[in-house]
Amino acid sequence: MSSQTRPDLTRLLTPQSIAIIGASTNLTSISGQPLRLMLDAGYAGKLFPVNPRREEVQGLKAYASAVDIPEPCDVALLAVSAAQVPQALRDCGKAGIPFAVTLAGGFEEIGEPGMAMQRELAAAIKDSGVRVVGPNCIGVANIATRAFCAFGGALYDKSLEPGPVAVVSQSGGVGLSMMAHAHARGVDTRYLVSCGNEADLTFFDFCHTLLAQDDVKLIMAYLESSTEGLKLRELGQRALELGKPIILLKVGNSGAGRRAAGSHTGKLTADYTLFKAAFREGGFVEAQDLNELADVAKLVLGGRFPEGRNIGVLTGSGGWGVMAAEAYERNGLQLPLPTPQTVEKLKAVVADYGSRGNPIDTTPVYGKQHTVLEIIVDEPNWDMLHVRSAGGPILKEWLPKFLDIAKHSTKPIIVGWAPSPGLDLDVKHELEKNGIYCPSFAADAGRAVGLFTDFAMKRRRLQARGKAPAVRPTMQQPLRLEGSGALAEHVSKECLTRYGIAATKEALLSLEAILAMNQSPVSFPVAVKLASPDIPHKTEADAVRLNVRSLDELHAAAQAVVNGGKTHVPHARIDGVSVQEMASGVEMIVGAVNDPHFGPYVMVGLGGVLTEVLHDVSHRFAPVSPEDARDMLAELKGAKILDGYRGAPAADIDAVVDVIVRLSWLIHDHRDRIAEIDINPLFVRAAGSGAVAADALVVLVQSPDKT
Repeated sequence: MSSQTRPDLTRLLTPQSIAIIGASTNLTSISGQPLRLMLDAGYAGKLFPVNPRREEVQGLKAYASAVDIPEPCDVALLAVSAAQVPQALRDCGKAGIPFAVTLAGGFEEIGEPGMAMQRELAAAIKDSGVRVVGPNCIGVANIATRAFCAFGGALYDKSLEPGPVAVVSQSGGVGLSMMAHAHARGVDTRYLVSCGNEADLTFFDFCHTLLAQDDVKLIMAYLESSTEGLKLRELGQRALELGKPIILLKVGNSGAGRRAAGSHTGKLTADYTLFKAAFREGGFVEAQDLNELADVAKLVLGGRFPEGRNIGVLTGSGGWGVMAAEAYERNGLQLPLPTPQTVEKLKAVVADYGSRGNPIDTTPVYGKQHTVLEIIVDEPNWDMLHVRSAGGPILKEWLPKFLDIAKHSTKPIIVGWAPSPGLDLDVKHELEKNGIYCPSFAADAGRAVGLFTDFAMKRRRLQARGKAPAVRPTMQQPLRLEGSGALAEHVSKECLTRYGIAATKEALLSLEAILAMNQSPVSFPVAVKLASPDIPHKTEADAVRLNVRSLDELHAAAQAVVNGGKTHVPHARIDGVSVQEMASGVEMIVGAVNDPHFGPYVMVGLGGVLTEVLHDVSHRFAPVSPEDARDMLAELKGAKILDGYRGAPAADIDAVVDVIVRLSWLIHDHRDRIAEIDINPLFVRAAGSGAVAADALVVLVQSPDKT
């Protein structure tokens, strides 16, 4: 959906007048809470309770229906049963109310019994023209204006203050908890949105609108499931462009993308894998719990983004320094040594029995920590700093000196909080007010700073390359795809070679021609494979023979693969027998799939029988750049094998990168015709010698003339 067609939600998020349909005098009920909350909190807009059985509700004049309200309203809060919702919506449409927040459950979320109500709801939305939040939600709240078109215990907190955060949640209860927990950690929310069943307005509608708000610096989100993979990727791209992360909890990780795959590539891609790939490429930060949500939010709201992954650690305790260093390294950060110039300056302050490396341990000269900080704050080898705070009676003296040094630096500075939890909170709050993240535990710091740095690096890459599209490599010949289903191996390889991906030399011959020949068409040793579009996985049909070294062996192998194929699939079409050169090198698998929800993507992993067992694969959406392809290889647990292991020569990584890029363009260009591609194995030769596809499978979607 383009920005021109997205709904304008201004009146929903900042309403000046609200109708409460079904308003109740029971102050603890769902229908009584919203009005009570707004009256107690001091909502300055106009409130119009609707209850046909009462002349007054909670001290305000009541109206029989929405059409009886004498003034226009921005929002109607529907606090009525599911059966009453359709008529209430139609009344709102007649009254010219543009938005309705529907709290009631009892629709499709309860299964078949609720489907009739869901259909009635859809018809009422269409008839009325009202844009609907929910149903089955806790509502929408603007903390700044106290427009609480919602209910829930967290909204009764009188200490709530508006901040630069928006919460968007597919669960009302989790959304309230996210807001409340963040508030307790010093991170305040301005907007709270519970999406509910998304019968009309969706998670994506709200996120796009809130990202565009000047008073929102980040979104905290809870996402259970979505089949809108392309919309998720679009949202992530927008968040990255704006530099406003969406920090989210993702659960229900088996929803979208479930498919029956004919290739190894498809088997190696679980549903959640594609969500992870979307989170990786876009402006998402995936947290594991509410603590991480708040911690990463603090780092973002601090306004200082690192230029790289290097961090320096300054501590007054050797043990805490080691714990911090290990926590950061576990989460993808590096701790390089300071420059010789910095070390020389440190000699005047840190004694020989201290540490001038990284971490820097000032234990012997703890009172001179500020002097050390002044020396290292501009250290060029470090993109950010972790500083252990003072504690005890000198803490309040330490604070102003630290803040004075910190404010002159553009680097993120994390303060490892030394005092016991609950002590000296006024000092901690002063640090946080100045944008300083103050974790008490090294493990928390490592995870949060690692996630924050991942986002910062994505942001820097986007800024460096701009919005320029991926550069297409030089291709060989145009490709025309006909038919449907799995293509035979030799046809699949032809698709690859037209996109510049090398394949093994081969000759496709009839069994009779092979049995009659007195010389192999390909130099020995050779591989012998049955060529049949009905047998995509030849090894399962006992239709492959490897390392065939003589003419007699070739004759026997050809007969054996034909027999194996006929036994496995008696009526299989047989195109012939393929005689191929034997390839060698590091064995890899490279594949591509056009996912119906997320679009085309590529994957790469080390080949062999352990690929599916270990699931050591990496994914990116197509098309990819050479830089993306190198990152994919670096993510593999077995990546060291490509560098040369135990005396083996280094593999041709440039060639693998080129194959990944070209395959990504193949699936991207022909996503309307190709369902999936499998190169297994791809043999990667020694550096400078290239890579070659030894086996390939291209699966086409149903031909247009057969749909």
